[in-house]
This record gives sequence, structure tokens and C-alpha cells, in this order.
Amino acid sequence: MSFESDASSGNGASILGSIEPRIWTPPLRELTPETSYGFDVCEFARDPLGHPLDPWQEWLAIHAGELLPDGRPRFRKVLVLVSRQNGKTEVVVVLTLFWLFVDRVPMVLGTSTKLDYAAESWRKACRLARQVEELDAEVPAKGGIRKANGEQVLWRADAIEQVLDEGSRYKIAASNEEGGRSLTIDRLVLDELRQHHDYSAWDAAVPATNAVWDAQIWAMSNAGSDRSVVLNDTRDAAIKFIESGEGDPRLGIFEWSAPEGSSPLDLNALAQANPNLGRRIDPDALIGDARVAVEKGGDKLAGFLTENMCIRVKIIDSAVDGGKWAAEAPDGCLEPGDLADVRARVALCLDVSIDGLHASLVAAAMLPDNRVRVEVVEAWEGAGCTQAMREALPGIVRRIKPQKIGWFPNGPAAAVAADLADRKRPGRAAWPPPGVTVEQITRETTAVCMGLAEHIRTAQIAHSGDPLLDAHVLGAEKLMQGDAWRFTRKGAGHCDAAYAAAGAVHLARTLPPPPQKAVILRGRRAGDPS
Repeated sequence: MSFESDASSGNGASILGSIEPRIWTPPLRELTPETSYGFDVCEFARDPLGHPLDPWQEWLAIHAGELLPDGRPRFRKVLVLVSRQNGKTEVVVVLTLFWLFVDRVPMVLGTSTKLDYAAESWRKACRLARQVEELDAEVPAKGGIRKANGEQVLWRADAIEQVLDEGSRYKIAASNEEGGRSLTIDRLVLDELRQHHDYSAWDAAVPATNAVWDAQIWAMSNAGSDRSVVLNDTRDAAIKFIESGEGDPRLGIFEWSAPEGSSPLDLNALAQANPNLGRRIDPDALIGDARVAVEKGGDKLAGFLTENMCIRVKIIDSAVDGGKWAAEAPDGCLEPGDLADVRARVALCLDVSIDGLHASLVAAAMLPDNRVRVEVVEAWEGAGCTQAMREALPGIVRRIKPQKIGWFPNGPAAAVAADLADRKRPGRAAWPPPGVTVEQITRETTAVCMGLAEHIRTAQIAHSGDPLLDAHVLGAEKLMQGDAWRFTRKGAGHCDAAYAAAGAVHLARTLPPPPQKAVILRGRRAGDPS
């Protein structure tokens, strides 16, 4: 993968971030102070808060604050996607204080992946409330701000002499299966929605708004990966409604993002994902980070795409350099071909997924230029995949005649391999076939996995772009084990073909060199010239 720069020195000053998002749900009617509470939010931020919103934040408040004719928020769920360092936290702080001191709702709950992250917005809200005399007057001197026993609460009382629970409160919680349970929530903030890898946190907090007639949920995030299942599902549903009118009419999306496939070096694309570019964000600094990301590739590039361009990537902590894997040879690994010319040097490796629902057999062989070609020989899926592999494998091995076939003895393929090792019993075909060595890959699994990653990074692998191998290799993430790592798959899907490829490459590289052709030297007779 390569990118051409669209940025030249000094031209960034003329480019400003886009105030309007690239993807957004259009309003049902003209937005005015009567049809959107966002105008009041903007006024509240200026006075009394003295903390005016940035242009994009004002645009968001007005459009996400659209009201239905009956006075309820048009959007019960608001999804906001924008790159980091553009001021998402400031939006949350201003909205929270508005809901407490203007709307005077009973309960605002803010959540994030860690309590410390949610506490950042809470502390800013507390400081602002204390700094503004008009707001401070409504925060009881005793008990108005409580931080004890893991509970952090900002109270607003209708009158100082009243019992506190008759006013409003702003609580925070971690995004987990407990956050929000047993509460009735009027306004809910779900920060870093990309980190919701399942629905446990969503199912704990969102239903707590169901009994509130005019509740509203704000989900804030930048782009995620395939593991960001809640974010991806919500975004897909919102876009489907925009395009077709089908789905939830009270789900709105406001996404500042670069178009998929954009170059990190394109300032115009960066401007679509960073509305504060040229305002609070230095274009030269952002382009500098982009250059480093493009040069490093791999995880560094994936992180830049999600964090600074708000572009979804399949994997954040990829185990391999996806750019090198997908790029054409000689700079990358993609080179369509087969093993026909190196059949005498083939090694096979089999592996089975952790859940036992997928199995792969991959072949590898050294090429004359010392690269290793890898190809999927066969794959099986479903509840009976391991039995299907047992039945098919002897015939496949007799047909291919590899020098070696191996597996990882400490992995899920061990059961299949053990059954094959028992094929010398009466009535069973001879195993292994003549000339084939069966080998357990006893070297550290981490070393074999990291070895494949290194071969990919240095373009020492050749492959034909098989969809299964692409999915498993590019979908593999790092499971750290001390200072080393091996493959894992934290989201949907499997990575057994990645393990099989790593094992096959390891076996192919450890095969003995082919025998040299004998050279017959005839003796020199006396008197012959030297």
C-alpha cells in the first residue's frame, strides 16, 4: 500500500476543518430556536458558562438537538463520530451542565471504558460549575460534589434547603455489565463506543432510559475495528435509515470522517475528519504524524486511520503488516502462482480453530530466490470439520507427497494429529505415506508466529491472494505472552489458517537442502597439460 502526498510545505494554513460532517441525518424541518434545543446550548455555553463552543460543536448541538412537535428530542440516540483531539469531551461537559442547570433533568449518567476516563469529563464539569457564580449557587456547599467510596456525583438542588435528591445529579460509571443498572436515566453519555466489543455495557445502561419519555442517549467515538461491534451495528443502522428510510427514525448519526481509501497525506481528507484543523489543530503537526504512519505502516498506520481520519480498519493491533501482505511483489507479498515448480520441496501444516468449527491445511515451499510461497490446500468448516479433515487428510498427503507434515502439539489440532498417529492399527492405511515425515512443531509457538510476521514485513512470503488466507492472516491479532506474542482472533472469525501458514513456512525453511547432482571428475593422465 502506498500513498502520494497531496500536501506541500506551507499550504496547510489555507485549509480549515469541515464544520459540516461528511455523513449526517438530515432534519425533518428547518432548525430554529423553536425546533432545536441546540440554540439554547450554544447560548448557555457563551453566557453564563463563558465557554463558547467551536463552530463544529455548535453545528452538532443544533442538529442533534432537533425537537419533535411534542417537545421531545427528535433523536433518542445520537451517534457522534469524530477524530481525536477535536473536542468531544468539551461537547459532553457543556451538554451535561446544560441538562443539569437548564433542562434540570433528574439524572445524567456518563460512562466510558474506564472510570478514570469518565471522571475526566466529570471533573471538568465540576470545575466549571464552581467557577460560574450562577451555577455555583445551585450546588450545595456540603455534599454538592461527592467523591467517596468509588462514587462521583455532582448535585444540583432546586433550593439549598431542599433534600438533595429532589434536584439533579450527574453520575459516572465504567462501561460494563453493571454501569447504569438500578437507575432511571434521563440523559446518557456513552463515550468511546468503539471499545464496546459486546453488548454487555449497552444492555446495562440503555434500557435504563426506557421509562423516560424524553430521554436522550449520546454515543461519542472515533472509528474502530471489526471488534467494535456496537459502534459498527449502530452506525450501519443509522446509515441504512438515511439511505432507505428503513429502521429507527429516532437514531441520528453525525460523522466527521475521511472517505475510505483516502491518503493520510491528503489535507482535504484530513479536514473532513478533523473539524478543528487549522483552528485548534496544527495542519503541519498532523501531516508530520501522517508521514510517520505511512512510513511505519502496520499498527502505526492503522492507528492513524482510526484516530486521526476516523476510518474503520479491520484490526487495530494487527499481528502482521497488512500493507506488505496486500502489496504486489517485489515490494509486497502478493504474487499469484502455484507450487508446481517446487513440489519436491513442499511442507504441509494443519491447524484447527479454538472453537473447533474451522480447520485449515496450508502448504509452503522455498522458492529459488529464498522466499517462501504459501497456499491453502484445503479447509473444512462446521461442527464436523475435524472429522472431515481426519478422513480427507491421508488421501491429500498421498497425492501431494510433501516432505513434511506438521502441527502444533499444544494446540487444538493435537487431537486430530493423535488420531492420525494411531493409523497403524489393523485395517487402516499405512501412515504416514512413504517419504513423508510427520513432525510436531515443538519450537515456541510465539517464535513461529512472530517469524511469519517478520517474513511478511520483509516481503519474503509469496501468496496468491486466497480469500481464506487473507481473512485469517489479516484478521489475526497479537496475544501477548511476556515479551513475545502469538496469533489470536478477538472478534468474529478464525485464524487457524494463519497458524497453519506460519507452521508450514517454519517447516519449509527447516527442510534439508536438496541433494546436489553428482559431478564425475576424470583423472588427468601424465603428460596432459594442466
